[in-house]
Amino acid sequence: LVTAAWRDWRRAPGQWRPVAGLTAVLVALLAVGTAVPTGVRGAGDTVTVAVVQGNVPRLGLDFNAQRQAVLNNHVDATLELARRVAEGGQDRPDVVVWPENSSDIDPLRNAGAGERISLAADAIGAPILVGAVLVGPGAGEVRNAGLLWRPGTGPDLDQVYTKRHPVPFAEYVPLRSIARKVSSQVDRVRSDFVAGDRPGVLDAGPAVLGDVICFEVAYDGIVRDTVTGGAQLLVVQTNNATFDVAEARQQLAMVRLRAVEHGRAALMASTVGVSGFVSPDGRVDGATGFNTAAVVVRQMELGDGRTPATTAGVWPEVALTALAVAALAGAAVLRRRREVAPG
Repeated sequence: LVTAAWRDWRRAPGQWRPVAGLTAVLVALLAVGTAVPTGVRGAGDTVTVAVVQGNVPRLGLDFNAQRQAVLNNHVDATLELARRVAEGGQDRPDVVVWPENSSDIDPLRNAGAGERISLAADAIGAPILVGAVLVGPGAGEVRNAGLLWRPGTGPDLDQVYTKRHPVPFAEYVPLRSIARKVSSQVDRVRSDFVAGDRPGVLDAGPAVLGDVICFEVAYDGIVRDTVTGGAQLLVVQTNNATFDVAEARQQLAMVRLRAVEHGRAALMASTVGVSGFVSPDGRVDGATGFNTAAVVVRQMELGDGRTPATTAGVWPEVALTALAVAALAGAAVLRRRREVAPG
């Protein structure tokens, strides 16, 4: 295949050689990619992970008004898991993952919320990755964060990921004073979420997690940054209380894509579903139902290699864009020549 592409480049007319050359490069990259097995794995190390889907009292935009109930749901589900572990009916997880918005009460400022999370972490005897809304750093600002909470010691402030791509008009309002003149509904977003500036690489102890929040999973660079930063396991924390089941399944499909792309086992933890585990070859295991409470525990294999997609990063997209521009330019030149040629 590569030889044929090279031969075509040699035979191409001069004005088309840049296009043919880029095509040959892309063919070569595809050939290399197909020669590498799907699912880059480490040395066989595994970690037991529990996903806690606590559910919310009501679906819809008012989920945020149920903050204490949502936190209690996730605490109570984790305490129930701890009871099963103590009775010998369930292996103790090495890491527990709660979803985005599992604690919309800032547990670093609200002693009651912090005590509830510590109760759950101490009972299960494992660190919990909590999806928390943290106040600050500025007045009227908040952060959508993944915060590691350890048994015995509480919040690990060195292991916090702040969402890097908050959603405009949902998590913050750009040009609020101007937007307010269009619709007063913009003030339903009471505080502006500020963006983080670091990849979500969190050392939980038993595993290094690559954390992204909600539809950040759709952004190539945000996920890739966690893998190149050392993540052994991909984690997507999400809150689908304002979505429907089709959107939740679409999001899980994106998680499957990222697992295959980077050769990493992955999981999605949602407040209401769909949560689930994904192997590096894209297979889904333990998927939960929608609008229900669930706790799922699975053993996951840790990865430490890089796939061709991880290594190449954005460059295939750059090459394809350059190829398209070159093709359009070449077509424009040929058309121009035909128009000026004597009849």
